Amino acid sequence: MNPENKKVVLAYSGGLDTTYCAIYLKRVRGLEVHALTVNTGGFSSEEMNAIEKRAVALGVASFRSVDVTEEYYQSCIRFLIFGNVLKNATYPLSVSAERMVQAIAVAKYVEEKGAAYVAHGSTGAGNDQVRFDMVFTGMVPEAMILTPIRDLKLSREQEIQFLKENGVEMNFEKAKYSINKGLWGTSVGGRETLNSKDYLPEDAWPTQLSEKDPKKITLQFEKGELTAINDQTFKHPVRAIQYLQSVAQSFAIGRDIHVGDTIIGIKGRVGFEAAAPLIIIKAHHLLEKHVLTKWQLYWKEQLSSWYGNWLHEGQMLDPTMRNIEKFLEDSQATVSGKVFVTLEPYRFIITGIESEHDLMSSRFGSYGEMNSGWTGDDVKGFAKIFGNQTAIFHKINDPGNHTK
Repeated sequence: MNPENKKVVLAYSGGLDTTYCAIYLKRVRGLEVHALTVNTGGFSSEEMNAIEKRAVALGVASFRSVDVTEEYYQSCIRFLIFGNVLKNATYPLSVSAERMVQAIAVAKYVEEKGAAYVAHGSTGAGNDQVRFDMVFTGMVPEAMILTPIRDLKLSREQEIQFLKENGVEMNFEKAKYSINKGLWGTSVGGRETLNSKDYLPEDAWPTQLSEKDPKKITLQFEKGELTAINDQTFKHPVRAIQYLQSVAQSFAIGRDIHVGDTIIGIKGRVGFEAAAPLIIIKAHHLLEKHVLTKWQLYWKEQLSSWYGNWLHEGQMLDPTMRNIEKFLEDSQATVSGKVFVTLEPYRFIITGIESEHDLMSSRFGSYGEMNSGWTGDDVKGFAKIFGNQTAIFHKINDPGNHTK
């Protein structure tokens, strides 16, 4: 490492932790701080301007913001849709997915700036520290990773005291609930999520119920991607996701608390609000049930579960992920059609689908009724052969009682 290279790229959000990092790295470590804020669909232009003003006021050498929402969809979200990925059958990976994309954007900026250091504000208690570290180690191994909050084992009170001593003025009042918003959902953390019993109160959720009359909508998928809602067609699925979120969130749909195993081996709870992601995944899954074969669905489920877990644990750069993505994309060739959804307060109902690829065709018979593709004798022969090995097993090992 060149000792004269004092450049450090800081993953900067404008909150307490990254504000501390900016001042500490500059004034204590004597480094040239280049702050980067990565927008994955959660910041408005007004919010981004405010973040830039705070960074400039801290005296950073430079500030840049990058919007990677489109890249976030292409490199990650569409595969979560193709795979119907819900961690522990609940969580659409709202934060874990975006952290990976943010870390990759920061690593690319480190290369662009030729920085000797890269820094993030993660503590030593959560998943994000692993996600950022793994991406930086894989993409910019020559850059030294600096994590002041984790390395110094700082409390919130110690951070605040340091910033006050260095003349930093900001709102130090801790918000009752921590909110992280992105294209694929909003996480909510608070006192209630720190134990195993309590549920988040109504006022903790970012979006309140404002629509009470049921509303019917139609989602149009083309090869697994959401392309239209009702009569409105979107050039890019990102716009479709954002539009669906704007329609569905007023019904207070998509609220839940995810309980899972962290990368570092402890259990954790986090609330989330993800109306559009949950509707899309459930609608897409129903469409797949109609247009894919039994074994396509089976292998998709196995690989998708592994893919989602590996992504959650910071392994987005693993080449195996690219292999699975190719499988998932190939599986979507016939996943086209309409899905009919009814929105109601606090819930949604997927009522049915319509697709030219629907395998539930009356031409081949109706479940529980008559069929036109085979005879009763065909079924008798099939059942005899299909169960032959099991029958032989019981005749040899349990000739007196086949039910043991």
